[in-house]
Amino acid sequence: MVIASFVAGCNGHKTVEEKQTASESGTKASFSDEDLMDLVQKETFNYFWEGAELVSGLARERIHMDGIYPSSDQDVVTTGGSGFGLMAILVGIERGFVSREDALKRYEKVVDYLANKADRFHGAWPHWLHGPTGKTKPFSPKDDGGDLVETAFLIQGLLTVKEYFKEGNEREKQLAKNIQKLYEEVEWDWYTQGGNGLFWHWSPNFGWEMNFLVRGYNETLIMYILAAASPTHPISKAVYDVGWARNGEISNGVTYYGLDTELDHYPRDTAPVGPLFWAHYSFLGLNPKGLKDPYGDFWKLNYHHAQIHHRHCVKNPNDYEGYSAKCWGLTSSYSMEGYAGHRPDKDLGVISPTAALSSMPYTPKESLAFLRFMYEEQDSLIGKYGPYDAFSFEHDWYLPRYLAIDQGPIPVMIENHRTGLLWKWFMKNEDVQRGLTKLGFTHEQ
Repeated sequence: MVIASFVAGCNGHKTVEEKQTASESGTKASFSDEDLMDLVQKETFNYFWEGAELVSGLARERIHMDGIYPSSDQDVVTTGGSGFGLMAILVGIERGFVSREDALKRYEKVVDYLANKADRFHGAWPHWLHGPTGKTKPFSPKDDGGDLVETAFLIQGLLTVKEYFKEGNEREKQLAKNIQKLYEEVEWDWYTQGGNGLFWHWSPNFGWEMNFLVRGYNETLIMYILAAASPTHPISKAVYDVGWARNGEISNGVTYYGLDTELDHYPRDTAPVGPLFWAHYSFLGLNPKGLKDPYGDFWKLNYHHAQIHHRHCVKNPNDYEGYSAKCWGLTSSYSMEGYAGHRPDKDLGVISPTAALSSMPYTPKESLAFLRFMYEEQDSLIGKYGPYDAFSFEHDWYLPRYLAIDQGPIPVMIENHRTGLLWKWFMKNEDVQRGLTKLGFTHEQ
């Protein structure tokens, strides 16, 4: 079903036919999978290139094409989403969307801002910053200090950039050194509170009051790996085993939609699997192929996670309009009820394009079918920076809005599917390799 209201308010987005050269006969052109991947990668890359906050060069938390923002949020930048964006810019270099020189200038600007203007708390950045000033924008009343998870997503991107540039010219080598300094200044060990596990937050005003001990399985694996890998403030393997792995309880996976979920997550409410971003955020740089620790197989985990979401949308137990083998994917995104964590047991009838598109390495056939569906059958759901954040045929709903954390994984994970680019550079990092070995991982070289 094509909903007429979706056509209105699409901000002048040109169709695929208008963007590409159509056949001389005037008939609808046929586009290859490569053409479509090029197109969506370029559009989502531009969220972080053209759409960046001007002072910092970092990613805006959100861009609303309808111009409606809560509390002037157009000036708020996201640290974790910026880490994704730094990796998207590498895709832009390799795909010819931006020159290496121009990208280097942007990276220099970002690194200088992070080192000299942005608030930090024991080396960790907050979840949000006010771009023009570098001051913390509280994410919630007591979340006004260091956010170690968002910091890890940012460091993942920075270290990937470091590896890409470190053998270059003098400016590029200096960029790599400056990035390494930022990594070494993060006090990962301090965020254990001297105990067993990493804590998500610390506030200069509220201390440890949020008391969020990070336990797996969820999106935060990269935080534990970077903490173990730190050359200056490392955590011990025991912090990983007791905190993340919950003394082995993480291995208690279940069968869901006929597939082994491999690892259990905490807290274990009613959900055998989480939203699909769990299979994306830590694995933008961390290559899940062949990645195993004493508790699980991460390729199997992510492959099954994506397949479970696809099977759920095909089965469509709630009989939502529009769900199919080519229209699928649930993750945290906007919804009719505000921001929501969509997953099979909390399905509101909302499809989030980043879910299927960023799962391209795990479900290439299914993800390409969704990509073709979006650009050839539902082009009105696409704007300047690629597919809008979420939509629902069931509720005749969408908003012409974007979130950095949803747009960022799209070009990165598609590129990992196509060439393994970001996996290649991140996994080259010697600190990361030592951290993986320390925690008992085996992985592809």
